[in-house]
Amino acid sequence: MTSIRAARPHELPALLEHPEDTERNAATRAYLGKLLDTKCTRPEWCLVAEDGDGWPVGSVVLWTLPGEETPYAFVLFEAPAGRDDTGAALLDAAAAKARELGADELDHVVDSPAQAPQFQRDPERRSALLRNSGFRVLRDGRRFRLRVPAELPSDDPRLTFRSLADLGPGPFIDVLEELLADSADARLTADVEQYGARRAAEKIFEQTASLRHEPEWWELGHDADGTPAVISLPAENPSVPVIGFIGVAPAHRGKGYAASAVVRGTRILAENGAQEILGDCDAANTAMAKAFTRSGYENFANRLEFNRSL
Repeated sequence: MTSIRAARPHELPALLEHPEDTERNAATRAYLGKLLDTKCTRPEWCLVAEDGDGWPVGSVVLWTLPGEETPYAFVLFEAPAGRDDTGAALLDAAAAKARELGADELDHVVDSPAQAPQFQRDPERRSALLRNSGFRVLRDGRRFRLRVPAELPSDDPRLTFRSLADLGPGPFIDVLEELLADSADARLTADVEQYGARRAAEKIFEQTASLRHEPEWWELGHDADGTPAVISLPAENPSVPVIGFIGVAPAHRGKGYAASAVVRGTRILAENGAQEILGDCDAANTAMAKAFTRSGYENFANRLEFNRSL
C-alpha cells in the first residue's frame, strides 16, 4: 500500500534518487536545493510516496515564485512505472496541499526531450497521468534558448524605447490589454476568457513583476507615429534569465517588430551579465517563434502546460 507524507529532513534535497543515474540525481538535488534556498518551495511542500515497506517510490514538490506564500505549480513529479495509482495519489495529495495553502488552481509543465534539472522521461506517460487526474492542456508550447554571443544585432532604428522607470505601469498594462484582445497564445486567450482583458493584463504584469528585474529593463517601443508598438519585459527567474514577455500591438503587427523586441530584451539581459537566456511561446504563435529564430535562438524543447482547477 502506498502512503503520501512530507519529506523528512535527511531526505532533502536529494528527495528521490534513481540508481545508476548520477547525472539526473546531481541535477535534481541541486535544483531542489536552490528552490529551498530561494523559498520557491518549503520542506513541508515536498511530498514523498512510500510503499508498504517504507521505501520512497515517488515525489512531488509544490512551487511558487520567491516572496509568494501560495503555491501555484509543482515540479519534480516522479511516480514508478507500472504504478499509475501512486502517480494519481501524489497528484491528488499535491492538489489537496495546494488548496489548503490557498491555491485555487495548480500548474505543471512537461518538457520533451527530457533534460536537466527535472529529467521528465516518458512524457507520454506523464501527460496521461495528468489528464487522468483532471489536468487539461492550456498550451502546447515551444522553448527557445540563446547562448549569448559576443556581439548582438543592433536595435531596430524604427523604434524608440521608453522604460517603466519613465512611464510607470499604466501604459504597459494598457498595451497588454490591447494585444491580449487578439492573441495567438492559447493560455493568454484562456486568461482573457476567465478574467477579462484588463484583469488578464494586470495579472501578466504582476506575475512577471515577481521575477527579478529593474524598472529600466522593461520598455515600450514606440513606432515613428508615436504610438506604442511593442512591449518587452525581460527578467530573471530563480534559475535563468528569461524573455519574460514580448508582445506587439495589433496595429503594428506584420512589421517584424516581434524580433526587434526579442533583440532588445536580449541586449538588456546580456548587458546585465546573462550568458544564456530562455524564452517560450505557443506553437500556434508562429510569428513569435519566427522572432526567436531570427534573433538567434534555438528551439531546444517542446513544453506542454497543464492546469487543474482546485
